[in-house]
Amino acid sequence: MSSTRIVLQCIAALAILLGFIWMGQGSGHFPYPASSFMIADAQWIVWGAGLAIVGVAGLVILRRR
Repeated sequence: MSSTRIVLQCIAALAILLGFIWMGQGSGHFPYPASSFMIADAQWIVWGAGLAIVGVAGLVILRRR
């Protein structure tokens, strides 16, 4: 496995993690930091879901090659 592929898989995994964090903050289930502008803002649930989907798609594409 090439090092480029490993780096891209790590980026895709981080995108999934960050997407879930954004969704948690947008829904109010992950209120950290307490002064974040993202807390209880439904827009961040949508953005987080989109980012997580992009990350999953990236992993799927990378694993099929």
